Amino acid sequence: MSKYPALDIDFVREQFPGLQQGWVLFDNAGGTQILSRSVERMNEFLFNMNVQTGGSYELSLKAAAAMQAGREAMMQFVNAARPEEIAFAASTTVALQNLARSMQSQIEPGDEIIVTVSDHESNIGPWVGLEDAGATIKTWLIDKHTLELNLDDLAALMTDRTKLVAVTYVSNILGTINPIADIARVVHDHEAKICVDAVAFAPHRAIDVAALDVDFLAFSLYKVFGPHHAVLYGKYDLFAELDNLYHYFYGKDKVPAKLEPGNASYELSYSTTGIVDYFAELATRAGATGSLRNKIEFAFEQITRHENELAERLLGYLRKRDDCRVIGFDHGDDPRRVPTVSFVIDGQDAGAIAKKIDAYKIAVRFGDFHARRLVEYLDIAANGGCLRVSMTHYNTLGEVDALIAALDEVLPT
Repeated sequence: MSKYPALDIDFVREQFPGLQQGWVLFDNAGGTQILSRSVERMNEFLFNMNVQTGGSYELSLKAAAAMQAGREAMMQFVNAARPEEIAFAASTTVALQNLARSMQSQIEPGDEIIVTVSDHESNIGPWVGLEDAGATIKTWLIDKHTLELNLDDLAALMTDRTKLVAVTYVSNILGTINPIADIARVVHDHEAKICVDAVAFAPHRAIDVAALDVDFLAFSLYKVFGPHHAVLYGKYDLFAELDNLYHYFYGKDKVPAKLEPGNASYELSYSTTGIVDYFAELATRAGATGSLRNKIEFAFEQITRHENELAERLLGYLRKRDDCRVIGFDHGDDPRRVPTVSFVIDGQDAGAIAKKIDAYKIAVRFGDFHARRLVEYLDIAANGGCLRVSMTHYNTLGEVDALIAALDEVLPT
């Protein structure tokens, strides 16, 4: 018997008021539902301490403490060494644009930056923008047969001029988990830095920046059961080296505030404490003990078991269809994937299929999902791109069965 009890799905669904709309929500890679407790934390801040930080008066001190609580929550969530290694931003796109801009003075003509063809544009475009500073951009391609990144290919791209490698933890189309710790070792062996887009990973598995030994990592909180807000993690010493993006009198050592021009949203940052509190309660209800970090990891183990069942139910159906091509690993219990499932149906327009599914009050998505370079590289841009069913732990097997029944009705037999 597993030490990780089955997920209490009734309790889980009670935490998300947005699930009560009569829709089956399978567009979670685009954005998850928000926890009621995160909304409550936002209201708590706005109603009780909605003042500027930095003052000596009591309410200002409370506001500062709330902001710090948000950093400490995300420190625990990613297993960072200190809360100053957490910077907030409006989105991952903004976080990575800020990071690239703050690294510009470190780039000299001829320095190299490696991006992958499989990333969301958020972790490609900002680095391509450094060409104006003299950077040379190289692209790490995936194997078209296995649809995986090959470490030997990365090693062949790296030289003594390589400054940074930007890579996704999970492709938001393939659903494939990349071996980030192994990639980081190759990068560091060449004395370069690594920046990881963890957006498509963060809702499904526990992030451990210490074990991964990554230099920078970003993810969006609105895809991890929170508000439209994002986290940028960076090793403290590396954050300290970055250029100041704020007022001129913010020194380079003013970490992480110098990376949050105009200040990050106080109420959204504070609401992240509700996310961590939720994962801790999930684990505690299942019998977990120990530190907050241990409970976060325990909760994600429960979530993984549940999500694997969801993914396999759908993928088992898709594997039986002769007209279906799954883009990525086609077994739900494969440890190399998360329950983000993309596929194409021979000769069928993805958009037309999605719109037919709408009538069943089931939300799926079609297109390139801002990973256009990957869709074009795999030659699946025609016919509306691919269909994507992105599940998360608050979904149920019954919802997957409803989608399968709908697909049976709208797809040719």
